Amino acid sequence: MIRAAVIFFVCVILPGSVWTSPALAAPVFDSATAASVWGAALTYIAPRALQQLTIPQMTIWGLNGLAALDPDLSATLLNNQILLNGPQQLILSLPAPAPNDATAWGKAAAQVASAAYAVSPALQQAGTQGVITSFFDELFNHFDPYSRYEPPLQAAQDQLMITGLASAGLSFGQQGNNVVIASVAAGGPAEDAGLAAGVQVLKVDGKPVFPGEITHLNNEMSGIYGTTTTLQLQDPSAGGAPQDITITRAFIPPQTVFTEPSPVPGVLALKISGFDKGTGNQFSSALAAAMSAQPPPSGLLLDLRGNRGGVLRQAILVADSLLQSGPIAQTAGRDPDADQSFSAEGADLTGGIRIVVLVDGQTASAAEILTAALADNRRAVVVGSETLGKGLVQTVTSLPDGGELFVTWSRVLAPRGWPLQSLGVMPQVCTSLGPAGLQTQLNALAKGQNLMAPALAQARAMRAGASVDAILSVRDACPADTGSDEDFAAAGYLFTTPKAYQAALLP
Repeated sequence: MIRAAVIFFVCVILPGSVWTSPALAAPVFDSATAASVWGAALTYIAPRALQQLTIPQMTIWGLNGLAALDPDLSATLLNNQILLNGPQQLILSLPAPAPNDATAWGKAAAQVASAAYAVSPALQQAGTQGVITSFFDELFNHFDPYSRYEPPLQAAQDQLMITGLASAGLSFGQQGNNVVIASVAAGGPAEDAGLAAGVQVLKVDGKPVFPGEITHLNNEMSGIYGTTTTLQLQDPSAGGAPQDITITRAFIPPQTVFTEPSPVPGVLALKISGFDKGTGNQFSSALAAAMSAQPPPSGLLLDLRGNRGGVLRQAILVADSLLQSGPIAQTAGRDPDADQSFSAEGADLTGGIRIVVLVDGQTASAAEILTAALADNRRAVVVGSETLGKGLVQTVTSLPDGGELFVTWSRVLAPRGWPLQSLGVMPQVCTSLGPAGLQTQLNALAKGQNLMAPALAQARAMRAGASVDAILSVRDACPADTGSDEDFAAAGYLFTTPKAYQAALLP
């Protein structure tokens, strides 16, 4: 009969140590919570992370968070044993679990943290949540910049910021001695109910209203999702008896599409500040309204400068409204569920008019995806500087403690196969080389030659896994910069010089 010798732990406290003696009462570390959170996280990350990592390696990286809180601690994996060391002493040794058992590794990490917590005032001061957070901080130091853990409180606050309070979708104002509807939010409950600005309000929830309480009334229009408010209205233009309208509060997408002054007459200029719920609908509505005018615009200027991205699906919808057909983007990762392809399935709402897209060094993520789709499909000329280069997609899950885990699981590839991450989008007309450099480019375009062609070809030839030096070499051709008036000037020139616009399109 073979007996396996298992070392559970050895705990030695040196005389004179600054650590807490086990005989003294110390805050209790919540091992069960830590084990469940870390086990769930390791289970989620292992098959999905863009880079393949072992569960033991990730656990040891996470346990380095103990040393981040107390430099006298260190956790290592040696000879299939997890060792926790203090200054000149072994605190704990326990056998490593099976390499693919994420739950067991989460429990083992909690045992190590509990032993460290019992003797370290620094860990006790941080508390259980602080230790859990430090585990993830050190773990994700070995990942990309976007993978992260959000503790329960932060996750709840972020969710509230995303959803916000629901609203009835209208605001009140004063007209003479009366309270009237001053504005109605597009796509909101009030608009759905057929309300319009200028209608007189007699009562709100059965109480008569007066101009002196407009601020209070406006505040009352926000509330919990699904609750209702009833307005008694009198429409002077319609006459008749007052009418009661009940509105159910709902979440209203923020306005992200705005009209800008046009660089040249006849060109529609739209700015998209970000991609949020409703951006696609807002863009389509603005575009449809403009195209129905007489005469319709002869060109579209799309300003994405400063746009940090947002909801990928909304960028896809905008691209779909400007492309007759063709690929928009694809995502690729280790997990088969991370692989997606997006293609244009609708119709070009502009009817094929010329499009110029403005970008700068702060254009990122979903905004870069839209830009790359339009450029690669020869549907637009991109003007500005190199963009940020954020082309990674995160998958999100909730953890047992109420926190949230964001894990990068795929990279975005443009229609021609090049990666957005780190590389960014190379503009066809570069404005960050100075006025003289821009003028030289425009003069060449007027003759049918694009001086940016070599840099554009090099950028489009890049593939995932390219070295940092290679990426930086490409980006140097048009350094990232903030937007300027030269962007509008270049766009105006392209709209008024068809030969230059045509020459700027990708081959």
